[in-house]
Amino acid sequence: MEVKGRKKVYDGYFKMYELTVEQDGKTFSREQFDRGTAVAALVHDTEKDSYILTRQFRIGSESELVEVVAGMVDDGEDPEESIKREIVEEIGYHVDKLEHLYTFYSSPGGTTEKVLLYFAEVSKQHADGGGKEDEHEKIEIVELSESEFYQLKTPDAKTIIAQLWLQLRQKR
Repeated sequence: MEVKGRKKVYDGYFKMYELTVEQDGKTFSREQFDRGTAVAALVHDTEKDSYILTRQFRIGSESELVEVVAGMVDDGEDPEESIKREIVEEIGYHVDKLEHLYTFYSSPGGTTEKVLLYFAEVSKQHADGGGKEDEHEKIEIVELSESEFYQLKTPDAKTIIAQLWLQLRQKR
């Protein structure tokens, strides 16, 4: 399959494109949801030996989700700086140590969103967190023990990947 053309059909909070594609001599169109690059982190408070997650309403699921800290990379911003900024905004911690775990597409069948998942170690909360008011974020901080984190039932893929990564890490 080869992309032959791209036309922006929606330009709001998100962007949507109509792509003209060619495959086996046939031309047809596909819609593409342009989401950009996201960052996420499993945050471990090394002083409390707990995992710090967030609870917030998510438009896609139309529900509140408990999930790892996450956000979007701003234009021109380095992804590591983005996740450090998100950790400060959402849960009020500065990062002591950051490790990149995986880069993956959240749903490559129709969206461009690429997620960079990190493991972040923190040790002292210096602000309240809760998200940015001008972005209409209302984020609750959720602190879980390792056992509680393993038992968390969530439909959120990045959080499930973080759970599985931690389980594999503990078995090594």
